[in-house]
Amino acid sequence: MQVAIRAVWGMVTDIERQTAGDVHVGKTSTSRAQIIQWVMLRTDDHSRDSAGLRYVYPVISRRAGGVSVGINLNPNNACNWACVYCQVEGLTRGGPPPIDLDLLEQELSGFLEAVLHGDFMQRCVPLEAQRLMDIAFSGNGEPTSSPEFPGAVARVARVLSNFSLNLPPRLITNGSLLHRSDVQSGIRHLGSLGGEVWFKLDRAGADEIQEINGVPGAPEKISRALETCAGLARTWVQTCWFALDGDPPSAGSVDAYCLLLRPLAHQLAGVHLYGLARPSMQAAASRLTALPEPDMQLFARRIEIETGLKVIVSP
Repeated sequence: MQVAIRAVWGMVTDIERQTAGDVHVGKTSTSRAQIIQWVMLRTDDHSRDSAGLRYVYPVISRRAGGVSVGINLNPNNACNWACVYCQVEGLTRGGPPPIDLDLLEQELSGFLEAVLHGDFMQRCVPLEAQRLMDIAFSGNGEPTSSPEFPGAVARVARVLSNFSLNLPPRLITNGSLLHRSDVQSGIRHLGSLGGEVWFKLDRAGADEIQEINGVPGAPEKISRALETCAGLARTWVQTCWFALDGDPPSAGSVDAYCLLLRPLAHQLAGVHLYGLARPSMQAAASRLTALPEPDMQLFARRIEIETGLKVIVSP
C-alpha cells in the first residue's frame, strides 16, 4: 500500500527551516534533503527509491528486526558480482559512479530528522516494526567498490555524532575487495563506531560459487578475506540458502560450507541464514525456489554442531 502523501523535495536553507518551524540537528551542513515521497514499507519490498532520495532509503529488515536505513553507493545498478537471487532490476556488471558525499550527508541528516523528530514511523512503518535498528551500506551493488566508501563511512559517523545517536552502522558485502587498503580502512572505522559487517557466503565450492554468484569460485580467497574482515570489525556471515532447479544444496555443498567456516569460527559473530523473501530480478529467477523452514533449521543445526557458531534463521 502506498500512502498518498508526497512531500516537496529540495535543498532547504536554515532560514527556510526556521520559517517552517523545523529544527535542524546537524551542525556541519547548512542544508538537507527532504523525503520526496512516503511509502508504506514491507519486508518483501526493499525498493531503493522508497523515500525518493538518491543515496538513502529505508527498508524493514527481517534480519535487523526493524527499520534499516540503507546507504546505496551503487545507484547505477552496477555490481562486480551477478548473484542469481539478486533483487536489483536491470543489474549490470561494473562499478559505481562518483558519489556526492555532501548530498549523501544531507539526505541522511534529513531522513533521520524525519524519523526521530517527525512522523515517518507512523506514516510509513507497520506498528510492529517501528524500531530504528541500523544504518546499512547495502544498495544496488557492492558498496566497497566505491572509491568514496571510506569517506561515506566518515560522513555517516559525523551524522550519528550530530544526532547523538547510538546506532550501529553495518556493511553488507561480498568481501571481494577486502585486499584493498582503502576498503580495510573504511571497515576499520566502521568497527570503531560499534558497527559490524555481514559478509556474503552463499556456497563454498568453486563450481557453486560460479553458478550462484556469477564469479570464478575461489574458496581460499574467500577464507582469507573473511579472516581479514573479522580482524577489522565484528563480522557475521550471511548466507542465502535455496533450491536451484528444484534441488536443494547437496550434502557435499553443506560439508564444504562447514569446512570453510570451521577454522574461522572463533573470529566470527555467527551466521545469518536466510531464504528467498523477495523475488529475484535476474534471468535465473524461474530456477529458484524457497526451501521449507524445517530444511533451513536442519542446516542451521548442522552449522552449529560443526562450527560452534550461532545461527539466526530467517526463512
